[in-house]
Amino acid sequence: MADTDRPDRILLKISGESFSGPDDGGIDATELDTIAREIADAASQEVELAVVVGGGNILRGAHLAKRLKIDQSSADYMGMLGTVMNGIALKEALERLGQPARVMSAINMPAIAEPFIRKRAIRHLEKGRVIILVAGTGNPFFTTDTCASLRAIELNCTRLLKATKVDGIYSSDPSKDKNATRYESLSFSEAIERRLGVMDLTALSMCMEHDLPVVVFDFKETGNIRRVVGGDAIGTLVTNSATPVDTH
Repeated sequence: MADTDRPDRILLKISGESFSGPDDGGIDATELDTIAREIADAASQEVELAVVVGGGNILRGAHLAKRLKIDQSSADYMGMLGTVMNGIALKEALERLGQPARVMSAINMPAIAEPFIRKRAIRHLEKGRVIILVAGTGNPFFTTDTCASLRAIELNCTRLLKATKVDGIYSSDPSKDKNATRYESLSFSEAIERRLGVMDLTALSMCMEHDLPVVVFDFKETGNIRRVVGGDAIGTLVTNSATPVDTH
């Protein structure tokens, strides 16, 4: 998939909850600054970095549709706007640190973001700019995980990195099951069959079909984004050929 003559091109998926503080939703200044510093540090390596942000800290479409009794399509579009808010905040924080960045949206809103155009996005990456991809795929009923898979494939990325609050993929929820074991590596087929909650099934299937490795890791540990972008073996690696390995 990759041209070995160019820098490693990587897509980083960050959840909306990553932007919120411990007590509430929204965007927490300390969390935003931490994420921006970690991404800027990672981008200082010889890599091209795209970031897909979620919007769960602002609102979740499916939950909102049930609570307000509105059509999920409308609620999902509202959720997409939440990702735009996060993306703009992240861009400002990155540029304050001296890291050039661009926000690119799947929904046309020229006053605040560039439209996502594949060739333009690649050009930004080649010029050393972090691109922040917002508004999901621009379609309801698709998660930002699916957006991350789609954009990573479109942009010919070599890896998809999913930042979470746990240090990899477990056999069950480690916060509820003290006997849960962590996988060092895992195949897509195994992750789909066991429904381990790595990503939604559409996203996983796309990565499997296009042979795009996924790394699930804990971004809360300082320096982990830089380390995983640099190729360090942290978290859980999901590929087509991986054999499940449990670690304790």
